[in-house]
Amino acid sequence: MSTRLYTIGFTKKSAEEFFGALKKVRTATLIDIRLSNQSQLAGFTKGRDLPYFLREICGAAYLHLPEWAPTQEILDAFKKKKGMTWETYEREFNGLLARRAIEKRAAALDLDRACLLCSEPTPEQCHRRLVAEYLAKRLPGLSVWHI
Repeated sequence: MSTRLYTIGFTKKSAEEFFGALKKVRTATLIDIRLSNQSQLAGFTKGRDLPYFLREICGAAYLHLPEWAPTQEILDAFKKKKGMTWETYEREFNGLLARRAIEKRAAALDLDRACLLCSEPTPEQCHRRLVAEYLAKRLPGLSVWHI
């Protein structure tokens, strides 16, 4: 039996598009893997509001796991163009995930129909893709779907 893990970014999405996508795949739990869940980029994904909206609109649970996010130093080195390429970012972040052994926490969670959240609009250069791929390599039967 396959465990379906979704990923989604909220940037460039309206609340209707965001929650509609989560409802369409029947998301059971949204796992927020942002370092901080207080982003001003989209008010509907901020702090205490997001768990409420998820519960009321999607019937989904909310979990914030900042330990599945890059460190502020890694983020700054890449985002502020301080000489870190995407390839270096991937290597640094994957090393961090391994040191943190996130698969241990993931194995204790029900990931079926869970969805990893971050801000990037697409998964290509986003840590949610890296987290999902890291977990898929370590948890048998886990398939990844970007919505």
